[in-house]
Amino acid sequence: MDALTQDAFWLSQLTEVVALAAVAWGAGILATRYDVRVNYTRKIVHFSAFFLPVLVTDQFPFDPSPATTVMSGAILLALLGLLVKPIRRRSSFLTTVFRSFDRPEDRPHTLRWLTTQLAAGYVVIVAFGAVFNAMGMLHLIYIPIVVSGIGDGLAEPVGVRFGRRKYEVPAWGTDRTYVRTLEGSACVFLTAVAVLLVFRGSFATTQLLVALATIPALMTLTEARAPHTWDQPFLMLTGSLSILAILTWV
Repeated sequence: MDALTQDAFWLSQLTEVVALAAVAWGAGILATRYDVRVNYTRKIVHFSAFFLPVLVTDQFPFDPSPATTVMSGAILLALLGLLVKPIRRRSSFLTTVFRSFDRPEDRPHTLRWLTTQLAAGYVVIVAFGAVFNAMGMLHLIYIPIVVSGIGDGLAEPVGVRFGRRKYEVPAWGTDRTYVRTLEGSACVFLTAVAVLLVFRGSFATTQLLVALATIPALMTLTEARAPHTWDQPFLMLTGSLSILAILTWV
C-alpha cells in the first residue's frame, strides 16, 4: 500500500473499532439492564460488524486485498482477546460488551466458539479472495460473505420470533445439541437468491441459472447441518466453492 492508502486503512480500522465497541456496549446495556434477549442483542453486534466496514470504507477509501483482510481479521481477533475473563472482569465496559453476545446456552464456550469461527471465516475469505482476484473477479467473494452475513444473521432472530419447525444441531466440544428452525434457515435461501440476482451481471445466462438452482439450496443445507455458532465459515466455503465450480465448468 502507498502512504495515502495505508493512512486510509488505519483510519478506517480505528473508526470501525471505536464504532463497533460503542454499539456492542449499547447492546450489552440492553441485555443487562433492559432484559432484551441476547439472541437479539447479539445480532445487533453481528450486523454492525458486517455493515460498519462498508460505511467506514466510503469515508476512508482504500484498495482491499488479501493483506488488508488478514490485518483486519488480526485486529478483530486481538480485540476479542481483551474479552477473556481475567481481563474483562477488571472492566465494567468490557464486561458489558461481552454480555452483548454471551448467550447463556453457549457458556462456557462463548468466546472460544466466536473467535475460532471468525478465524476460520477469515481463512476462507483470504484463500478464495486470492483465487477470485487471480481470475479478475475479486468482487464475487462478496456473494458468500453477504449471504452469510445477512442470511445467517437473520436466521436466529427470525427463528426465535417465528420459528415453529425445529431441528437440532451439534456443537464443538460439548455433548449438548442446539435448536434451529426451518423458518430461520429459509432466510439463508432467500438471501442467496437475492444476492445472486444483484450479482447477475457477473455470470453468463447459463451460469446464473445454474447458480440460482444450486447455490441457495446448498448454502441452506450447509447452514442447517453446520455446528452451532460455526455456520459462517462453512457457509462461505460452500458458497465460494460453488461459485468457483460454476465459473470453471459451466
